[in-house]
Amino acid sequence: MQTINLKKYYYPLYRTDTYITVPDEVAEALLLMLREENNYARKIWYHKAFFSLDCEDGIENSAIGWAQPSPEDHLVEREEQAEREEWIRRLYEALSTLTPIQARRVHARYMLGMKIKEVAEMEGITPSQAGKSIRSGLRRMRRYFDRQKWTYGL
Repeated sequence: MQTINLKKYYYPLYRTDTYITVPDEVAEALLLMLREENNYARKIWYHKAFFSLDCEDGIENSAIGWAQPSPEDHLVEREEQAEREEWIRRLYEALSTLTPIQARRVHARYMLGMKIKEVAEMEGITPSQAGKSIRSGLRRMRRYFDRQKWTYGL
């Protein structure tokens, strides 16, 4: 149990000191809340985000980077996520048209981020053989995308 002074930190408009005894968890939560409020005030001061609180348009929050995304932002983000998922689906579909060895090597090179030398060591072949196999797999995937009339560039 801890004793806290309500006037000192939480209610500065109190005229007299008011002490209360609270459990440790409550005192810790109040201290955390006080630290967050002080941190917020310091960020507003640092970013010079002193605006009228009457306008309610989030100018303070956007000035310090705490702005909530708008419904339009959510919609755009959802559309981008759906497009990204479609591209991944198409990529794995094209990857499935390769031979198992080419698919394994292309996956290791581009999706796992391994270097050609590392792929070659993993497979027990020379780097030139691995590079040739990967380039051949990429050409084959490009032809697959061309046949499907999908654009693969921006």
